[in-house]
Formats: sequence, C-alpha cells, structure tokens
Amino acid sequence: MKVGFVGYPPDEIMREYCSEELIDLDNDLGRVEEKDDLYLPKITCSVIKRIFNNALALRPQKIIFDVGEGKCDSGRFLSWLLREYFHMDVVETRNQNRRGRGTVICDSELPLRRKFELILDGIVAPKDYKLGMELHPKAGLWSVPCWDARILDLFPDGTRVFGWTRCFENGTPDDLDLECHVEKDVPTVFYAQTFCSKNILAKNLARVYRGLYVDCDGRLTASVKAQIEAFLYLRGAMK
Repeated sequence: MKVGFVGYPPDEIMREYCSEELIDLDNDLGRVEEKDDLYLPKITCSVIKRIFNNALALRPQKIIFDVGEGKCDSGRFLSWLLREYFHMDVVETRNQNRRGRGTVICDSELPLRRKFELILDGIVAPKDYKLGMELHPKAGLWSVPCWDARILDLFPDGTRVFGWTRCFENGTPDDLDLECHVEKDVPTVFYAQTFCSKNILAKNLARVYRGLYVDCDGRLTASVKAQIEAFLYLRGAMK
C-alpha cells in the first residue's frame, strides 16, 4: 500500500505503516502536475502547494497528516480539503512528543545538504549516528526544510542547524523553546517560505541575534542567493 505522510507524525503511528511504501509528501518527488492554482490561494506557501500537488498526483491509499502545532494551520486546513473534497483517506495526528533524541546531526561537521537528508530520512527509518561535533561552526541556518534545497549549498560544512529542522531531528516538532534556540555568536541566516507563519519567529529572532532574515517564495532567486552569500562573507563564514 502507498502511504503518504505530512510533517512529522508520531513515531508510534509511523511504525504501524513501516512495512508499506511511505512517501514524504512535503518533499520534491519529481515533476508532477500542478493544480494548486485551481484550489489554493496565491498567498499559500510553496510547501503547502507541493503537498497538495503531490497528493493529487500520487493518490496514496492513505495519508498520515500531522495537524498539530508541529505543522501549521494551513496544513490542518489542507488535510480537511483533501479529506472532504478529494475523498482521500486522511489519518490526522498530533505529535506532542517531549522525549528528545538529541541533535547530533544538526551539530555535526557534515555538509548542510547531507544533514537535511539524514534528518528527513529519520522519519521513516530512525537511526543513531556517531558523528563528530563541529565545536566552532562558521555559520548557522534557522529554517524549516527548504522548498529549494539549493540554498543548502551556499553554506560551509559544519553549519549549525536551528529552528524547526532542529526540532525535527530531536523528534519534538512542536517544541517552541527548542525552535527558538540559537547560539548567539554564530552568524545565522533565518529563512522561511513566503506566506509561512514562521516568518514571525524568523524576523524577530534575526533582529535579536543580528542575523540575516530571508523569506523566499519557492525557488531560490539570484537576489536571495546574493544576500546570503554577502552576509556569510561579511561575517567571516566564507572566503
């Protein structure tokens, strides 16, 4: 059976479907027909649009949808839309776990893209990693998993990961205190998708920690790329 999932459903729910074909509908699953313009407002974030388009294109037999505080209201409303108007079998969950697994990957010496790959893969197949810790990170990225993963290639190896992605690795997606944790001496880019409510956190955390606040609607633009590169260069993170 093909089972889609959205956000980070509780581990015990995911284990029930571990023998099925699990598909992360938040992710780029290749070129699919885009129908969001017909059903979603233009001011919908790119990730929610991707989930919708993936769900309609792949038509999984079941969707496990995290609709709690670890996701967003847009996700909760999309769950309703898929269930009520497209008659999909949606299992709504709320991940309120507080038994943290740690942030070994976020704090490691690995390249940033590899960190995100391991963290996202950990939903389907959780693993314990023994990785060297980057004691003096040159940069930080506070974000959710980015719609356009090319942004990850702009940062030096060992970049510290903050924000919802850090909560993701820890297994506590609705832990607001952890989501707001930032190391003050690390030059950090605070990134959120345009129209995402997490921009409220990103903008104000960037102000407090003297970071760079960036919001981007979908694909990484030349302007956003230049902003990030200039910030990292001027703060001594890149040569």
